[in-house]
Amino acid sequence: MSYIQHKHVRVVGMAAAVPKETVSNLEINNSKDYDASAFVKATGVEERHRSEKYTTSDLCLQAAERLLAGLGWAKEEIDGLIFVSQTHDYQLPATACILQNRLGLSRDTYAVDLSLGCSGWVYGMSVATALIGKQGLHKVLLCAGDAHLNEADPLFGDAGTVTALEHDEAAQDLLYHFGTDGEGYEAIIIPDGGMRNQVNAQSFEMEEIDGKLMNRLMIHMNGMDVFSFGISTAPKSVKQLAEHFGYDYLDADYYIFHQANMKMNNMIAKKLKLEESKVPSSMLHFGNTSSASIPLTIVTELAGKVEAQRTKWTCCGFGVGLSWGSLYMVTDKLVISPLIEVE
Repeated sequence: MSYIQHKHVRVVGMAAAVPKETVSNLEINNSKDYDASAFVKATGVEERHRSEKYTTSDLCLQAAERLLAGLGWAKEEIDGLIFVSQTHDYQLPATACILQNRLGLSRDTYAVDLSLGCSGWVYGMSVATALIGKQGLHKVLLCAGDAHLNEADPLFGDAGTVTALEHDEAAQDLLYHFGTDGEGYEAIIIPDGGMRNQVNAQSFEMEEIDGKLMNRLMIHMNGMDVFSFGISTAPKSVKQLAEHFGYDYLDADYYIFHQANMKMNNMIAKKLKLEESKVPSSMLHFGNTSSASIPLTIVTELAGKVEAQRTKWTCCGFGVGLSWGSLYMVTDKLVISPLIEVE
């Protein structure tokens, strides 16, 4: 099992940006088998923010500019930038390099991409915290999100988020648990477009899969496998993290889960015997936003509630890979910037 403990790192602030344009799942009909009201009831996703205009990095750029202004951080102080996404600007170069320039950060900035989805923010946090310390980086921006994941699927929305971290000798330890089951890689997959199956004429041919019209450049998901994986793996990970580090997992103030779908997350919360008020959700208005979903939920659902107080968090991301990760952290005077709706 992968357990990690990082010291002397403070989570300073969070920001998120989404396209202003919304799509209502009650007003679309993408196949003969699609029942709008049944879909919304099952998933909890009534509407999503989507736009063809913006890439993930465009949204992260807006969030970063807003957060830096709120923190009062000078751009020359930032020495690390991590970009977590599965919708990069290009096959190459790394989008983190492009964001370094667009944000006006120093040429001495450490910049790297991580290709992860649902668990990506937790993995990105572990990389960021590992880099920070007396002999390492001092201030790091973690950008996480996805856009244009699958226009045909009413589950997914667009979002870009930024989390700011810095070295602080007095900060409480951040605790992690991770796991991977690559045997299940086909449960959530875009079959074509990589080096294994390169794009060809057949990649664009539409076919009906599980009642949805799709091609091989869209996300194919085995819903039952993913559901079974999520409701079993997430609760175990949260409990294993607490057991390994010797604390009561029920002691957290808030539990932020990847926003997969409402039915799945409700079952996870029930298995963990969590109070409903401690498990906020952003799915109703934003859908599944991949690696953005945990910080987006904090920004949209908890702004005004946690900034002035010491707050204990348990966060868990799980999905594509198959991959999962849980994080326990404590924040104090967390800065949460208002949500940006990009026009």
